Amino acid sequence: MKIVVVGANHAGTACINTMLDNYKGNEVVVFDSNSNISFLGCGMALWIGGQIAGSDGLFYSSKEKLEAKGAKIHMETGVTNIDFDKKIVYATGKDGKKYEENYDKLVLSTGSLPIDLPIVGKELENVQYVKLFQNAQEVIDKLNVNKSIEKVAVVGAGYIGVELAEAFKRWGKEVYLVDAADGCLSTYYDKLFREKMDAQLEGHGIKLEYGQLVKEIQGNGKVEKIITNKGEFPADMVVLCAGFRPNTDLGKDKLELFRNGAYVVDRTQKTSIDDVYAIGDCATVYDNSIGGTNYIALATNAVRSGIVAAHNVCGTKLESIGVQGSNGISIFGLNMVSTGLTFEKAEKLGIEVLETTFHDLQKPEFMEHNNEEVYIRIVYRKDNRKIIGAQMASKYDISMAMHVFSLAIQEGVTIDRFKLLDILFLPHFNKPYNYITMAALGAK
Repeated sequence: MKIVVVGANHAGTACINTMLDNYKGNEVVVFDSNSNISFLGCGMALWIGGQIAGSDGLFYSSKEKLEAKGAKIHMETGVTNIDFDKKIVYATGKDGKKYEENYDKLVLSTGSLPIDLPIVGKELENVQYVKLFQNAQEVIDKLNVNKSIEKVAVVGAGYIGVELAEAFKRWGKEVYLVDAADGCLSTYYDKLFREKMDAQLEGHGIKLEYGQLVKEIQGNGKVEKIITNKGEFPADMVVLCAGFRPNTDLGKDKLELFRNGAYVVDRTQKTSIDDVYAIGDCATVYDNSIGGTNYIALATNAVRSGIVAAHNVCGTKLESIGVQGSNGISIFGLNMVSTGLTFEKAEKLGIEVLETTFHDLQKPEFMEHNNEEVYIRIVYRKDNRKIIGAQMASKYDISMAMHVFSLAIQEGVTIDRFKLLDILFLPHFNKPYNYITMAALGAK
């Protein structure tokens, strides 16, 4: 069987490895328009901010590693067209060489692209997008060479924008964080938690310019200032990171699309056409928190979707168990994690929900060393009391606690089951009446 994979980053790499490791005898041909494979974009801000030593550790695979297992990898070779009826993929290499590959099974792993904001002046020098390895390298090179870059404006206060704001501040730059919303991280956290992150950012000198739409970037050849619907401020570099859209141009006229343009897939990752699968950021997911199809672009989701598709492509029926959109962020030592729906998002979706919120010290008061406050909110349905979301914040590393809530959403656990949950106690770790138990006991 001949399998063609278009795109070889996280989802594609997981799919290719799973096929080659578990199923022998197939011909696997891969096309990728980039020059590298498996760049961990989630570590990009750490690299830009100088919190890790170089970028080498941000790659976990390569053309050589995949070819050593038997795949045929074409790098810097963009797919220009796909004939879904005749099952032929057409591609062109950087050197102009043309390729025509027939397939028995096709896997689309084309990822996502930065949203192209309609802003006048975005073609000016030092206006940057930051998604690929090359984008991050260009930013670092400019900061190293051009010492006149003193003011940096980050447009978009989602995860990447907030992380980049910290990164540029670590360079000693004057940083503006701009967003049309009234706070940061609105997709993942309720106001109580967003305010904590905003306070953390402001406390480290980052200027928050919320509730503003960027209208224009001005400058004589290169960036000098930003104009919004509420005013203006100076900038020597502008980073546009207002989110991403699914990269589905290749199949948009043939495959069923979700409301945001992503390929609609079933729980085997199959698209609306037999023998064509889609994985990663270009495809939908099954979201257990809403009990339906959704779009959640995360590297973790991408890897899982690649594994699921690989088995189905190679003849083993395997369905996704769904996702919750579990995620986390750490900014200047403030850690925030969440899964499922926020209270605000659930209400917007018309789901009747209740929430229970609690805060306390992580450990007993007599544990004076490394004992931080923890804030927790659990969101649950009013009708059946099933948990559909949770959020936590602390300067203590509470990230592992979120996994139990991810599992709870996946398995349909009610808030009441948490009230007497057997949770270990040791003063080194937590309190006997810990914040998870107390939050559950406080549920209406």
